[in-house]
Amino acid sequence: MSDSDTDAPETRDGNPGPTVVLLDVLPNGRPDDDRPAHRKKPVAYGLGTDAFRLYELTLSESADASVSDRIDLDGPSVGRYREVEFDDLTRNAAAEVEYAVDDIVDADERRFVDFYNEAGPITLRLHRLNLLPGIGKKLRNNLLDERKRGPFETFEEVSERVSGLHRPREVVVERIVEEIREDDLKYRTFVGTEE
Repeated sequence: MSDSDTDAPETRDGNPGPTVVLLDVLPNGRPDDDRPAHRKKPVAYGLGTDAFRLYELTLSESADASVSDRIDLDGPSVGRYREVEFDDLTRNAAAEVEYAVDDIVDADERRFVDFYNEAGPITLRLHRLNLLPGIGKKLRNNLLDERKRGPFETFEEVSERVSGLHRPREVVVERIVEEIREDDLKYRTFVGTEE
């Protein structure tokens, strides 16, 4: 992760830039900033919707933003942004991570159901499905057998077709949150991987 600030670039091609879900908004700037109050700019912490990266954003004075809002990093309300570690977040932002991941998974269910459809082996002995909490060899084999019969369309269909996997959505959310919080995981499936 870099500590360098990045000016928000202008989008020329019309495609929306990276989007973040706001975890915490500090309208009076960071509390550890020793500058006078009139020189501090509003700061927010956000979670990227694509690669689940954590950002610290400097907001424009006119930005009307609150927790759980979605903001484009390239938008007019963001002056600068930088990537941060989980330990750099405020307590409020750290507490909001799981709710933000929930919202992102709900908004793009197809993307995460496709993980169950497309996950492959990592090594000869380890499969990506085994990285999910609560999925061992038996449940993994049940999943692989069911997806051979046809792709899954929804999380509900995954839980109906695979006996023993009752909360496929929550399992994915739990893994994403674990990848965000832990720096030293050997294998990452969702966090920091571009699609």
